[in-house]
Amino acid sequence: MTHARPVEVAPGVQRFDARTPTLPPATTTNSYALGTRELLLVEPATPFDDEQRAWRQWAESLASAGRNLRAIFVTHHHPDHVGGAEALSRSLGLPLWGHPITADLLPQLQFERRLEEGEVIDLDGPEPQRWTCLHTPGHDRGHLCLEEATSRIQVVGDMVASIGTILIAPGDGDLQVYLEQLARLRDRKPTVALPAHGDPIEDPRGKYQHYIDHRLMREGKVVAALGPEAVALSTLVKAVYDDVPPAVWPLAELSLHAHLLKLQSEGRAVWGEPGWSHSV
Repeated sequence: MTHARPVEVAPGVQRFDARTPTLPPATTTNSYALGTRELLLVEPATPFDDEQRAWRQWAESLASAGRNLRAIFVTHHHPDHVGGAEALSRSLGLPLWGHPITADLLPQLQFERRLEEGEVIDLDGPEPQRWTCLHTPGHDRGHLCLEEATSRIQVVGDMVASIGTILIAPGDGDLQVYLEQLARLRDRKPTVALPAHGDPIEDPRGKYQHYIDHRLMREGKVVAALGPEAVALSTLVKAVYDDVPPAVWPLAELSLHAHLLKLQSEGRAVWGEPGWSHSV
């Protein structure tokens, strides 16, 4: 890493980005320290030994400054968010907190607190913070965001990013649910969104709407590309993602599949060998 870290990105919020095996163009995942005296550390992301050492030093420097480290919070179970969960939790003696689905998906980890929608994390200090857990599936079934009651700052994990885009892949993801959760986050009128990848988003409502509009634009291209004859994903992706380099098409196929599953659930697309067609 060649830039300064940690960085204060909002009052009572520090960011520490660490190298992770994430999807390009991102190369790092942001962790956050929330609070002014009691602290919650968000995203034990990095699996790399050198970055874990730096992460521990950051956490220990906060403790040596008189801060009380409460726990390590996980937004969801993807590897670029939990790569250091076991090692960092053990070495710092801090419990892991996350959604029950995340805990079930990571049976090798011990989650001491399973946080549901609407639960509140109070962090005492000169400027107390009150963070509400928001269960926001769509990118991942166990995805949690945090929202601070006074500042309306949202810690949003992989719901949006200021670098690259968010992959919605079948299995973990559900595009319709994802769009609904983006609208929900938008309608809560946040002031700033702190993503797992990239810089703070100063117009989060605009960003959420942009993501919704972009997905619906892509859906329109999917509908236009479907015909009466079944077409394979590998053929459809060339028409639907003709505005991106072919090197991106393997990942784009996952997003395309998510769009098609949404259209299928709405009765607008049909699967049948050797691929997809529009509904009759």
